[in-house]
Formats: sequence, C-alpha cells, structure tokens
Amino acid sequence: MPRPKVVFATDPALVEWAGYLHGRGRSELSIAAYVGDLELFGAYLAGVLGKVPAHGKRWPQLPKASAAHIRQFVQELIGSRGYKRSAVRRKLAALRSFYGFLRRTGKRADNPAADIENPGRDKLIPRVLKERDVAVLLRTSATWKTPWLRLRDRAIMELLYASGLRRGEIAALNVADLDLATRTLRVMGKGRKQRLVIINRAAADALRAYLGVRPRSSDGALFLGHTGHRLSPRHVWEIFRRIYALAKLDVKASPHTLRHSFATHLLERGVDLVTIQELLGHESVATTQIYTNVSFEHKKRVYDEAHPRDREMER
Repeated sequence: MPRPKVVFATDPALVEWAGYLHGRGRSELSIAAYVGDLELFGAYLAGVLGKVPAHGKRWPQLPKASAAHIRQFVQELIGSRGYKRSAVRRKLAALRSFYGFLRRTGKRADNPAADIENPGRDKLIPRVLKERDVAVLLRTSATWKTPWLRLRDRAIMELLYASGLRRGEIAALNVADLDLATRTLRVMGKGRKQRLVIINRAAADALRAYLGVRPRSSDGALFLGHTGHRLSPRHVWEIFRRIYALAKLDVKASPHTLRHSFATHLLERGVDLVTIQELLGHESVATTQIYTNVSFEHKKRVYDEAHPRDREMER
C-alpha cells in the first residue's frame, strides 16, 4: 500500500544511516525526524544553527564530533534556545544511534554520545480542552467550497477526539484499516506496533459521510488531499489549525491537545488507566499516569465548587 513520502538528507553519512534504520524497520516519519536531529547538530557544529536551514545540506563535521561538542549542543538547546528536555532527549537518542552506526561500520572507533546523560524529564501537565470547548470545535465547519473536503475535515476532527490518535497515525490510515460495522480502526503506532482502536458513533457517522463522497483513487489512504494522494501529518495539522481559528476559542491548542483531552475526559468518566494506555498505544501505564494529574485538577475544581462548607462561609 502507498506510504507517506518523506524527503531525506543529501549528506552521504546521513543517507547511509537512514538506509540502515529503514532496514531495521523504523518508519519513514521516525527516520526523517532522526535525520533532522542530526542535521540540526551539523548546523551547530558549522556555527550556523538558526542562521540557515539545516535540511538538505552536507555537514562534513558530523563524523568527527566529540563528546564535548555534544554536551555543548545540549546546553545550547536547553539554555539558549528553550528546547523542551523531551525534545533534547530524542536528539540524544538520534546522536547515539548515528554514532553507534559509524562505530559498527568502522568509520570511527567510539560513540561520543554513549555516555552523555539525558536531561531530566519535563514534569508538565498536558494542556486539555474542556468538554464544552471540544463541542464548539467539532461543530465548527471548514470553509472549503468543495463539499467532500468539508466532510473530510469534519471526519478528521471527529476522529482526533474519538480515538486519541496522533496526527501521523491519522495520516497513515488506509481505507482497509477501518471497520465501520464494529467501529474499530487498525492503527500502526510508534515502533511499527499495531493496535486496535475503538471510535464513537459520531466519528463513525462522519467517516461514513466522507467515504460516501471520497474521490476514487489508486491511493489506499483513508484521507486524501485535493490531488487524490495521501495527506501528510503536516496537512492534518493545517486542517486542525484552520478549523481551530474559525472556532475562536480563547485557549491554545494543537491536534495533540485533542489526544490529551480524549484521555483525560475518559479518565474523568471512569475509564481505567490500562484501557486508556492501550487506546493511546503507550508502552507503559506509567506514561499514561500523567493524566491522573490532569484529572485531579478537575476533581479539585468540582470539589471546590460543590462542597457546602466553603459555600456557606462565603455567605
């Protein structure tokens, strides 16, 4: 089946490494992200980070970098450029993989990233939309003049909230992955791991309406662009951004906010963490545990609004 097209780097070492990762079963989106991390490091080594686009250039300094260079790079990202620690950890993972590959192929004797410690985790509570804000968002219609595009966008928005899927997972769906009779989706998640996801009736109805007008195409993708080919994750983000702007909500949000809202709202309504973990495709329930912090904030607000003692003292 057709897969999303990703343009990789032109640097020979990165092209060879990308081929190795592909052979190991990594998805094209993951490989592109890892290559982008190395290109960013290459720009840093060349002293042009933030001054020129890093993608698509050759960075001859990369194979010769030292552990000191990597430590300084980490400090630059966190201290001067405000990168989240989670993003820096991923970049370190990419660096370890790249230099491990160079070592295994005899292109250098060591892995300078091997002993670099990961920065501590960001302890951030995810941003979540209130249920009424989600309702407003899902009632907002796109402004396309072409009816099938409006139905497509509505189906994407309903699906984001119904399933908690990542935008990359939405873009990667094929028509064959959808079973409207059982309201289930077969989803390929991170690490090429497949899972079965349930969707609600509202999303099933929106998908049924879209499939009724979806253009004929040799591309098996569930969601098509106006050219008849698969949407990219970037397209999904743009669709969300356009509709979110029309909804005129007074809080910031992204497609991932709907994923957080999906998990939090289910937890608040009594769904157990293990079920939410499986629906989200998390490796460990410990990752899903962060939603209990969000849910606690909800419970505290409800408690403060409802407990009679404080209300009595306010009179």
